[in-house]
Amino acid sequence: MTPKPVFSKSEYAYEEIKQRILADELHPGDPVSQEGIAADLGISTTPVREALKRLASEGLMVLATHRDARVTELTFAEAQSLYEVRLNLDPLAARWAAERRTEGDIAVIREAVGTLHPLTGTAGVAALNAHRGFHRSIYRASHNAPMVEILDGLWDKADRYRQFTLKYRADTESEIERVRGEHQDLAEAVIEGAGARAEEVMRHHISRSLGRRAMERLRPQEDENG
Repeated sequence: MTPKPVFSKSEYAYEEIKQRILADELHPGDPVSQEGIAADLGISTTPVREALKRLASEGLMVLATHRDARVTELTFAEAQSLYEVRLNLDPLAARWAAERRTEGDIAVIREAVGTLHPLTGTAGVAALNAHRGFHRSIYRASHNAPMVEILDGLWDKADRYRQFTLKYRADTESEIERVRGEHQDLAEAVIEGAGARAEEVMRHHISRSLGRRAMERLRPQEDENG
């Protein structure tokens, strides 16, 4: 039996608060009480404070004063920045993955694509994690550590925009099948070592992603507020 990882109280608080943000249980702009979270988790405020500082360093939380914390708002500017990076780096990672993948990478990719579930308006953390796991399997097959670090490091922020889009998007069977097909095509291109095709499929996939739709949705909101 594989032993469960041992977390410090700070790491425990960090994971719990982050999952609440990514699951949209804590909404953009929501205040977060150190005392309330500490009581809820059964720990002191010190590890909660450390967790909030870590989340703030990752852009998921804003710390205004010693005790005042809020979940970071979603903005058009951030959505656009995330989209621009992914539109350029994800296709390159896919090409390198196709050119450099090992037998071990292929096994991981096949397993990851088999666990995918459509991201719909009712998508939970499990579906989002499976989606992340598939894309991470592509990133890691590129065998470029800085690239993997950059793209994996963007994922938590990007998931918030995916959740935002899922709230208003009208899911259709054809849309679900389109995304499923793109993931399958991407996996096959990488497994077959078809670098140019993997790059093309990934670029097309990102150009029609939930992150792109979030950007389009947030622009008029900011124009109205601006």
